[in-house]
Amino acid sequence: MRQYRGAAGVIAGRAFRLAALTLALLVLVLGLAQTAEAQTKKLKLALGDIATIESLNLLIALDRAKQRGVEIEVIPFKSEDIATQAVVNGQADIGQGTPYSVIQKVNAPIRLFYQMQTLLFFPIVDKTAYKSWKDLDGQDFVVHSRGSGTEAMAQVMAQTNGIKFKSISYVPGSEVRALAMLRGNIKATFVDLANRNFLMREAPDKFMVLPMGDVKASDEALFARREVLDANKEAIAVLVEEMLSVWRAINKDPQFVVAERKRLGLLRDLPPKLEEEVLPYYRQAVESGIFPNDGGGEEAAKNDLLFFTTSGALKGNPQDLKVEDFWHFKPLEQARAKLGS
Repeated sequence: MRQYRGAAGVIAGRAFRLAALTLALLVLVLGLAQTAEAQTKKLKLALGDIATIESLNLLIALDRAKQRGVEIEVIPFKSEDIATQAVVNGQADIGQGTPYSVIQKVNAPIRLFYQMQTLLFFPIVDKTAYKSWKDLDGQDFVVHSRGSGTEAMAQVMAQTNGIKFKSISYVPGSEVRALAMLRGNIKATFVDLANRNFLMREAPDKFMVLPMGDVKASDEALFARREVLDANKEAIAVLVEEMLSVWRAINKDPQFVVAERKRLGLLRDLPPKLEEEVLPYYRQAVESGIFPNDGGGEEAAKNDLLFFTTSGALKGNPQDLKVEDFWHFKPLEQARAKLGS
């Protein structure tokens, strides 16, 4: 009987150890599965326009982030304000734009975290109708979308030149506005660098660019809801690192975009005419200094608050507004520390 009890004890001990080992292995497997799921989670990025040559820098960074286990799906929307609402409502995780007014007006829980580029839009007019800002007093002007940088610039230019527009209309897409200018459907608008070049090449005697002066503000930035930033710290860190690396590579040599587009097979269906514009666009953009080497940060945020209060998009004194109410700096600070300032 004593031998039986001893044997039973040994068997029970072995069974206990086996059960404990099995449980430990199960916990380890579940932990690894959860880690793998977190690493391969797909985030959605809302664009307020279609992706074209000026989006190549972003597409390159997203592809490089994917190679590091962070997959981000790009979803184009009709306009920037609709894309912003998609982020606010949780239909998308990340947005591209400058949603300062949305953050203030509805206390939206979203924060900017990476400055993609500073404003470089050209006020272009049909010179058979207008030759100066004064000529636009009481006239129609067309911008990208409500709350966009182009709308803010239009308001700033109106204030600076002492004029008042009859109306401001919204036509999303710089390419769309350029084509409308060429057809005579629009007489005055803002277009980006690529489409300024397009219009001046297609009809140099028809259009002219009005003076802008020195304007410092964000044109495009990445933003997300705070809960997304907090729940996806590793993924956001990888994205910001790759954005910073790509931007610096472009500023060093714009040819980088051409080589990476070919290597990664990006925008394969780009028309030949636009394909020829890729390198000139990025060369001119780099010469104009619109791609920040540091991803923005506090100084950029302060410039934005000044610009958007001047335009009327933000209410209040810019000195009284807090940058932390609009920006989340930690991912950028960590990326700078890792890659060097």
